Amino acid sequence: MGYGELNIRSYNPQKDRARVEDLERRCEVGPAERGFLFTDTLGDPICRIRNSPIYNMIVAELNNQLVGVIQGSIKLVTIHKPPKNLARVGYILGLRVAPLYRRRGIGSSLVVRLEEWFIASGVDYAYMATEKDNDASFKLFVEKLGYVKFRTPAILVNPVNCPMYRISSKYEFEKLKVEEAESLYRKFMSSMEFFPSDIGNILRNKLSLGTWVAYPRGESWGEILPSSWAMVSVWNSGEVFKLRLGNAPASCLMYTKSSQLMGSLVPCFKWRGIPDFMHPFGFYFIYGVCREGPMSGKLVRTLCRLVHNMAAKCRDCKAVVTEVGGSDTLRRHIPHWRLLSCPEDLWCIKGLKNEERESFYELIKTPTTRTLFVDPREV
Repeated sequence: MGYGELNIRSYNPQKDRARVEDLERRCEVGPAERGFLFTDTLGDPICRIRNSPIYNMIVAELNNQLVGVIQGSIKLVTIHKPPKNLARVGYILGLRVAPLYRRRGIGSSLVVRLEEWFIASGVDYAYMATEKDNDASFKLFVEKLGYVKFRTPAILVNPVNCPMYRISSKYEFEKLKVEEAESLYRKFMSSMEFFPSDIGNILRNKLSLGTWVAYPRGESWGEILPSSWAMVSVWNSGEVFKLRLGNAPASCLMYTKSSQLMGSLVPCFKWRGIPDFMHPFGFYFIYGVCREGPMSGKLVRTLCRLVHNMAAKCRDCKAVVTEVGGSDTLRRHIPHWRLLSCPEDLWCIKGLKNEERESFYELIKTPTTRTLFVDPREV
Protein backbone atom coordinates (compact mmCIF):
# COMPACT_ATOMS: atom_id res chain seq x y z
CA MET A 1 0.00 0.00 0.00
CA GLY A 2 3.00 2.23 0.43
CA TYR A 3 1.81 3.91 3.62
CA GLY A 4 2.99 1.41 6.22
CA GLU A 5 1.73 -1.99 7.26
CA LEU A 6 -2.04 -2.33 7.53
CA ASN A 7 -3.13 -4.49 10.47
CA ILE A 8 -6.69 -5.85 10.34
CA ARG A 9 -7.92 -7.64 13.45
CA SER A 10 -10.91 -8.22 15.70
CA TYR A 11 -12.21 -5.41 17.86
CA ASN A 12 -10.75 -5.26 21.38
CA PRO A 13 -13.09 -3.29 23.68
CA GLN A 14 -10.39 -2.45 26.22
CA LYS A 15 -8.00 -1.13 23.60
CA ASP A 16 -10.31 0.15 20.89
CA ARG A 17 -13.51 1.49 22.47
CA ALA A 18 -12.50 5.15 22.74
CA ARG A 19 -10.72 5.13 19.38
CA VAL A 20 -13.70 3.63 17.55
CA GLU A 21 -16.02 6.20 19.13
CA ASP A 22 -13.68 8.99 18.04
CA LEU A 23 -13.62 7.60 14.48
CA GLU A 24 -17.43 7.40 14.43
CA ARG A 25 -17.67 11.05 15.45
CA ARG A 26 -15.41 12.06 12.55
CA CYS A 27 -17.19 10.05 9.87
CA GLU A 28 -20.30 11.44 8.24
CA VAL A 29 -23.05 9.22 6.85
CA GLY A 30 -25.24 10.05 3.87
CA PRO A 31 -24.96 12.17 0.71
CA ALA A 32 -24.01 15.82 1.17
CA GLU A 33 -27.09 17.20 -0.60
CA ARG A 34 -29.37 15.57 2.00
CA GLY A 35 -27.21 16.54 4.97
CA PHE A 36 -24.65 14.41 6.78
CA LEU A 37 -25.65 12.31 9.77
CA PHE A 38 -23.25 11.71 12.63
CA THR A 39 -23.72 8.80 15.04
CA ASP A 40 -23.28 8.80 18.82
CA THR A 41 -23.02 5.18 20.02
CA LEU A 42 -23.52 6.20 23.66
CA GLY A 43 -20.31 4.52 24.81
CA ASP A 44 -20.98 1.18 23.09
CA PRO A 45 -19.37 0.95 19.62
CA ILE A 46 -21.04 -2.40 18.86
CA CYS A 47 -24.51 -1.23 19.90
CA ARG A 48 -25.95 -1.61 16.38
CA ILE A 49 -25.08 -5.32 16.17
CA ARG A 50 -25.17 -6.40 19.81
CA ASN A 51 -28.79 -7.58 19.59
CA SER A 52 -28.15 -9.82 16.57
CA PRO A 53 -27.75 -13.60 17.01
CA ILE A 54 -24.11 -13.63 15.83
CA TYR A 55 -21.98 -10.54 15.29
CA ASN A 56 -18.43 -9.32 14.81
CA MET A 57 -16.51 -6.05 14.56
CA ILE A 58 -13.22 -5.72 12.73
CA VAL A 59 -10.81 -2.79 12.91
CA ALA A 60 -7.93 -1.58 10.77
CA GLU A 61 -4.73 -0.05 12.16
CA LEU A 62 -2.09 1.82 10.21
CA ASN A 63 1.07 3.09 11.90
CA ASN A 64 -0.54 2.34 15.28
CA GLN A 65 -3.55 4.50 14.45
CA LEU A 66 -7.08 3.12 14.20
CA VAL A 67 -8.14 4.17 10.71
CA GLY A 68 -11.09 1.93 9.84
CA VAL A 69 -13.83 -0.25 11.22
CA ILE A 70 -16.56 -2.55 9.93
CA GLN A 71 -19.36 -4.54 11.55
CA GLY A 72 -21.28 -7.63 10.53
CA SER A 73 -24.11 -9.82 11.80
CA ILE A 74 -25.43 -13.26 10.81
CA LYS A 75 -28.95 -14.68 10.91
CA LEU A 76 -31.28 -17.14 9.19
CA VAL A 77 -33.95 -15.54 7.01
CA THR A 78 -36.54 -16.27 4.35
CA ILE A 79 -35.03 -15.71 0.93
CA HIS A 80 -36.59 -16.96 -2.28
CA LYS A 81 -34.11 -19.57 -3.44
CA PRO A 82 -35.76 -22.94 -4.13
CA PRO A 83 -36.04 -25.53 -2.76
CA LYS A 84 -35.59 -24.41 0.87
CA ASN A 85 -36.42 -20.68 0.70
CA LEU A 86 -34.20 -20.16 3.74
CA ALA A 87 -30.67 -18.86 3.83
CA ARG A 88 -27.96 -17.90 6.27
CA VAL A 89 -27.14 -14.26 5.50
CA GLY A 90 -24.47 -11.87 6.67
CA TYR A 91 -25.29 -8.18 6.94
CA ILE A 92 -22.51 -5.60 6.49
CA LEU A 93 -22.85 -2.25 8.21
CA GLY A 94 -20.89 0.49 9.88
CA LEU A 95 -18.00 0.62 7.39
CA ARG A 96 -15.98 3.68 8.39
CA VAL A 97 -12.58 4.87 7.20
CA ALA A 98 -10.93 7.97 8.68
CA PRO A 99 -11.17 10.88 6.20
CA LEU A 100 -7.38 11.28 5.88
CA TYR A 101 -6.90 7.58 5.05
CA ARG A 102 -9.50 7.06 2.34
CA ARG A 103 -8.77 5.78 -1.19
CA ARG A 104 -5.94 3.56 0.07
CA GLY A 105 -7.79 0.23 -0.12
CA ILE A 106 -8.57 0.11 3.59
CA GLY A 107 -12.33 -0.15 3.08
CA SER A 108 -12.05 -3.04 0.61
CA SER A 109 -9.60 -4.86 2.90
CA LEU A 110 -12.07 -4.61 5.77
CA VAL A 111 -14.95 -5.94 3.64
CA VAL A 112 -12.85 -8.87 2.39
CA ARG A 113 -11.87 -9.81 5.94
CA LEU A 114 -15.50 -9.67 7.06
CA GLU A 115 -16.52 -11.85 4.10
CA GLU A 116 -13.90 -14.40 5.19
CA TRP A 117 -15.56 -14.50 8.61
CA PHE A 118 -18.96 -14.94 6.93
CA ILE A 119 -17.68 -17.86 4.84
CA ALA A 120 -16.11 -19.54 7.86
CA SER A 121 -19.49 -19.19 9.61
CA GLY A 122 -21.42 -20.89 6.79
CA VAL A 123 -23.06 -17.77 5.34
CA ASP A 124 -24.78 -18.15 1.95
CA TYR A 125 -25.13 -14.48 1.04
CA ALA A 126 -23.63 -11.19 2.19
CA TYR A 127 -25.69 -8.04 1.78
CA MET A 128 -25.46 -4.36 2.62
CA ALA A 129 -27.52 -1.18 2.35
CA THR A 130 -26.38 2.22 1.18
CA GLU A 131 -27.83 5.45 -0.16
CA LYS A 132 -28.57 5.32 -3.89
CA ASP A 133 -26.40 8.42 -4.42
CA ASN A 134 -23.40 7.17 -2.41
CA ASP A 135 -20.97 6.80 -5.33
CA ALA A 136 -18.01 5.74 -3.17
CA SER A 137 -19.96 2.88 -1.59
CA PHE A 138 -21.42 1.81 -4.94
CA LYS A 139 -18.00 1.70 -6.59
CA LEU A 140 -16.51 -0.29 -3.71
CA PHE A 141 -19.21 -2.93 -3.35
CA VAL A 142 -20.60 -3.23 -6.88
CA GLU A 143 -17.76 -2.30 -9.21
CA LYS A 144 -14.87 -3.68 -7.16
CA LEU A 145 -16.17 -6.44 -4.88
CA GLY A 146 -18.83 -8.03 -7.07
CA TYR A 147 -22.05 -7.14 -5.25
CA VAL A 148 -25.19 -6.64 -7.34
CA LYS A 149 -28.24 -4.45 -6.89
CA PHE A 150 -30.98 -6.38 -5.15
CA ARG A 151 -33.77 -4.18 -3.80
CA THR A 152 -34.48 -0.45 -3.49
CA PRO A 153 -36.69 0.05 -0.41
CA ALA A 154 -37.94 3.47 0.68
CA ILE A 155 -37.02 4.99 4.04
CA LEU A 156 -39.95 7.07 5.28
CA VAL A 157 -39.29 9.64 8.00
CA ASN A 158 -42.00 11.51 9.89
CA PRO A 159 -40.81 14.23 12.31
CA VAL A 160 -42.13 14.08 15.85
CA ASN A 161 -43.63 17.43 16.69
CA CYS A 162 -46.63 19.07 18.28
CA PRO A 163 -49.54 18.99 18.14
CA MET A 164 -50.24 15.30 18.41
CA TYR A 165 -52.37 13.55 15.80
CA ARG A 166 -56.08 13.17 16.41
CA ILE A 167 -56.97 9.47 16.44
CA SER A 168 -60.25 8.55 14.78
CA SER A 169 -62.93 7.00 16.98
CA LYS A 170 -63.85 4.69 14.09
CA TYR A 171 -61.12 2.22 15.07
CA GLU A 172 -60.24 -0.05 17.99
CA PHE A 173 -56.67 -0.70 19.17
CA GLU A 174 -55.06 -3.51 21.11
CA LYS A 175 -51.55 -4.19 22.29
CA LEU A 176 -50.76 -7.84 21.67
CA LYS A 177 -48.92 -10.25 23.90
CA VAL A 178 -45.56 -11.30 22.48
CA GLU A 179 -46.74 -14.87 21.87
CA GLU A 180 -49.76 -13.67 19.88
CA ALA A 181 -47.68 -11.22 17.85
CA GLU A 182 -45.11 -13.91 17.04
CA SER A 183 -47.85 -16.31 15.92
CA LEU A 184 -49.39 -13.70 13.61
CA TYR A 185 -46.04 -12.74 12.10
CA ARG A 186 -45.18 -16.36 11.38
CA LYS A 187 -48.61 -16.90 9.84
CA PHE A 188 -48.77 -13.79 7.64
CA MET A 189 -45.16 -12.66 7.04
CA SER A 190 -42.89 -15.72 7.20
CA SER A 191 -42.85 -15.98 3.38
CA MET A 192 -41.70 -12.38 2.94
CA GLU A 193 -38.16 -11.54 1.92
CA PHE A 194 -35.66 -11.40 4.78
CA PHE A 195 -38.14 -12.48 7.43
CA PRO A 196 -35.93 -13.52 10.41
CA SER A 197 -36.39 -17.02 11.81
CA ASP A 198 -35.81 -15.64 15.33
CA ILE A 199 -38.68 -13.13 15.20
CA GLY A 200 -39.59 -14.13 18.76
CA ASN A 201 -36.24 -12.86 20.03
CA ILE A 202 -36.84 -9.51 18.34
CA LEU A 203 -40.29 -9.12 19.86
CA ARG A 204 -38.99 -10.05 23.33
CA ASN A 205 -36.04 -7.66 23.16
CA LYS A 206 -36.17 -4.79 25.67
CA LEU A 207 -35.87 -2.32 22.77
CA SER A 208 -39.11 -3.57 21.23
CA LEU A 209 -41.83 -1.42 22.75
CA GLY A 210 -44.65 -3.70 21.68
CA THR A 211 -46.98 -4.74 18.87
CA TRP A 212 -50.31 -3.05 18.22
CA VAL A 213 -53.28 -3.95 16.03
CA ALA A 214 -56.10 -1.76 14.75
CA TYR A 215 -59.48 -2.82 13.39
CA PRO A 216 -62.91 -1.22 12.76
CA ARG A 217 -64.95 -0.31 15.81
CA GLY A 218 -67.83 -2.70 16.33
CA GLU A 219 -65.81 -5.76 15.34
CA SER A 220 -63.83 -7.93 17.75
CA TRP A 221 -60.29 -9.28 17.89
CA GLY A 222 -60.03 -13.03 18.44
CA GLU A 223 -59.50 -16.35 16.71
CA ILE A 224 -61.57 -15.06 13.79
CA LEU A 225 -59.87 -11.86 12.62
CA PRO A 226 -61.81 -8.71 11.71
CA SER A 227 -62.78 -7.92 8.11
CA SER A 228 -59.92 -5.40 8.00
CA TRP A 229 -56.95 -5.13 10.34
CA ALA A 230 -53.39 -3.84 10.54
CA MET A 231 -50.44 -4.60 12.79
CA VAL A 232 -47.16 -2.82 13.55
CA SER A 233 -44.32 -3.26 16.03
CA VAL A 234 -42.15 -0.48 17.42
CA TRP A 235 -38.40 -0.47 18.19
CA ASN A 236 -36.77 2.25 20.28
CA SER A 237 -33.57 2.94 18.33
CA GLY A 238 -32.85 5.96 20.52
CA GLU A 239 -31.89 3.63 23.36
CA VAL A 240 -29.14 2.18 21.14
CA PHE A 241 -27.60 5.24 19.52
CA LYS A 242 -28.30 8.89 18.78
CA LEU A 243 -28.06 10.78 15.50
CA ARG A 244 -27.18 14.38 14.72
CA LEU A 245 -27.66 16.20 11.43
CA GLY A 246 -24.71 18.14 10.06
CA ASN A 247 -24.54 20.29 6.93
CA ALA A 248 -28.33 20.45 6.75
CA PRO A 249 -29.84 21.43 3.38
CA ALA A 250 -30.81 25.10 3.16
CA SER A 251 -34.45 24.14 2.49
CA CYS A 252 -34.55 22.16 5.73
CA LEU A 253 -33.06 25.01 7.77
CA MET A 254 -35.38 27.59 6.24
CA TYR A 255 -38.45 25.46 6.92
CA THR A 256 -37.36 24.77 10.48
CA LYS A 257 -36.81 28.47 11.22
CA SER A 258 -40.03 29.58 9.54
CA SER A 259 -42.12 26.93 11.33
CA GLN A 260 -40.61 27.92 14.69
CA LEU A 261 -41.41 31.56 13.94
CA MET A 262 -45.00 30.77 12.96
CA GLY A 263 -45.43 28.71 16.10
CA SER A 264 -44.22 31.56 18.32
CA LEU A 265 -46.23 34.28 16.55
CA VAL A 266 -49.47 32.32 16.28
CA PRO A 267 -49.40 29.75 19.12
CA CYS A 268 -53.05 28.81 18.63
CA PHE A 269 -52.35 27.73 15.03
CA LYS A 270 -51.54 24.00 14.80
CA TRP A 271 -48.35 24.36 12.78
CA ARG A 272 -46.26 21.23 12.23
CA GLY A 273 -42.60 22.14 12.02
CA ILE A 274 -39.36 20.16 11.76
CA PRO A 275 -37.76 19.35 15.14
CA ASP A 276 -34.21 20.39 15.95
CA PHE A 277 -32.11 17.68 14.27
CA MET A 278 -28.87 19.63 14.78
CA HIS A 279 -28.55 18.22 18.30
CA PRO A 280 -28.40 14.47 19.14
CA PHE A 281 -31.78 12.80 18.84
CA GLY A 282 -33.33 9.35 18.96
CA PHE A 283 -36.08 7.81 16.86
CA TYR A 284 -38.70 5.07 16.88
CA PHE A 285 -38.56 2.48 14.11
CA ILE A 286 -41.80 0.88 12.92
CA TYR A 287 -41.26 -2.67 11.67
CA GLY A 288 -43.36 -5.69 10.76
CA VAL A 289 -46.13 -3.68 9.10
CA CYS A 290 -48.82 -6.21 8.21
CA ARG A 291 -52.38 -5.68 6.98
CA GLU A 292 -55.43 -7.42 5.57
CA GLY A 293 -58.76 -6.20 4.21
CA PRO A 294 -60.18 -3.23 2.27
CA MET A 295 -59.74 -0.71 5.12
CA SER A 296 -56.23 -1.87 6.03
CA GLY A 297 -54.45 1.12 4.49
CA LYS A 298 -56.36 3.57 6.69
CA LEU A 299 -55.69 1.33 9.68
CA VAL A 300 -51.93 1.38 8.97
CA ARG A 301 -52.04 5.19 8.80
CA THR A 302 -53.90 5.34 12.10
CA LEU A 303 -51.39 3.02 13.80
CA CYS A 304 -48.52 5.19 12.54
CA ARG A 305 -50.21 8.21 14.06
CA LEU A 306 -50.61 6.29 17.32
CA VAL A 307 -46.86 5.58 17.32
CA HIS A 308 -46.16 9.26 16.56
CA ASN A 309 -48.13 10.27 19.64
CA MET A 310 -46.21 7.71 21.72
CA ALA A 311 -42.92 9.13 20.43
CA ALA A 312 -44.01 12.69 21.25
CA LYS A 313 -44.03 11.72 24.93
CA CYS A 314 -40.37 10.59 24.73
CA ARG A 315 -38.11 13.57 25.44
CA ASP A 316 -35.37 12.99 22.84
CA CYS A 317 -37.36 11.10 20.16
CA LYS A 318 -37.50 13.40 17.13
CA ALA A 319 -38.65 11.07 14.34
CA VAL A 320 -40.64 7.95 13.50
CA VAL A 321 -38.97 5.92 10.74
CA THR A 322 -40.32 3.10 8.58
CA GLU A 323 -38.72 1.18 5.69
CA VAL A 324 -40.85 -0.53 3.08
CA GLY A 325 -40.26 -2.20 -0.28
CA GLY A 326 -39.80 0.23 -3.14
CA SER A 327 -42.91 -0.98 -4.98
CA ASP A 328 -44.93 -1.61 -1.81
CA THR A 329 -48.25 0.28 -1.87
CA LEU A 330 -47.91 0.65 1.91
CA ARG A 331 -45.77 3.75 1.43
CA ARG A 332 -48.74 5.92 0.48
CA HIS A 333 -50.47 5.06 3.77
CA ILE A 334 -47.51 5.83 6.06
CA PRO A 335 -47.22 9.47 7.20
CA HIS A 336 -43.85 10.93 6.15
CA TRP A 337 -42.17 14.07 4.88
CA ARG A 338 -40.55 13.87 1.46
CA LEU A 339 -37.97 16.46 2.52
CA LEU A 340 -36.64 14.06 5.18
CA SER A 341 -37.28 10.68 3.54
CA CYS A 342 -35.20 8.59 1.13
CA PRO A 343 -37.31 7.28 -1.78
CA GLU A 344 -34.67 4.75 -2.82
CA ASP A 345 -32.32 3.07 -0.41
CA LEU A 346 -30.08 0.55 -2.18
CA TRP A 347 -29.59 -3.04 -1.02
CA CYS A 348 -26.79 -4.99 -2.68
CA ILE A 349 -26.12 -8.72 -2.32
CA LYS A 350 -23.36 -11.21 -3.11
CA GLY A 351 -23.32 -15.02 -3.15
CA LEU A 352 -20.48 -16.43 -1.08
CA LYS A 353 -20.75 -20.13 -2.01
CA ASN A 354 -20.05 -21.64 -5.43
CA GLU A 355 -22.96 -24.07 -5.11
CA GLU A 356 -25.33 -21.14 -4.55
CA ARG A 357 -24.37 -19.41 -7.79
CA GLU A 358 -27.29 -20.64 -9.91
CA SER A 359 -29.94 -19.92 -7.29
CA PHE A 360 -28.26 -16.57 -6.62
CA TYR A 361 -28.94 -15.34 -10.15
CA GLU A 362 -32.52 -16.55 -9.87
CA LEU A 363 -32.79 -14.64 -6.60
CA ILE A 364 -31.68 -11.28 -7.96
CA LYS A 365 -34.00 -11.63 -10.96
CA THR A 366 -37.03 -12.29 -8.74
CA PRO A 367 -39.44 -9.33 -9.09
CA THR A 368 -40.26 -7.33 -5.98
CA THR A 369 -43.78 -8.67 -5.64
CA ARG A 370 -43.60 -9.38 -1.92
CA THR A 371 -43.10 -7.11 1.05
CA LEU A 372 -39.59 -6.74 2.40
CA PHE A 373 -39.15 -7.38 6.13
CA VAL A 374 -36.63 -4.93 7.62
CA ASP A 375 -35.04 -6.22 10.82
CA PRO A 376 -34.97 -3.38 13.41
CA ARG A 377 -31.66 -4.73 14.75
CA GLU A 378 -30.00 -3.64 11.51
CA VAL A 379 -31.24 -0.07 11.38
